[in-house]
Amino acid sequence: MSAAVDPKLLEILVCPLCKGPLAYRKEAAELVCRPDRLAYPVKDGIPVMLEEEARKLPPEEEVA
Repeated sequence: MSAAVDPKLLEILVCPLCKGPLAYRKEAAELVCRPDRLAYPVKDGIPVMLEEEARKLPPEEEVA
């Protein structure tokens, strides 16, 4: 189980590509950028905000 992300950190983090807001998926341990359809992993409570580490969301995956 990965550590929780600090809520204050979640308030200030934005997508490194479009600078848009991110949605936190606690169960999947990732931060999702809806416009770019990228999911940035959260490892041990630390968001990895690198484009090359992000998972590209397939068209059929819901981006909620």
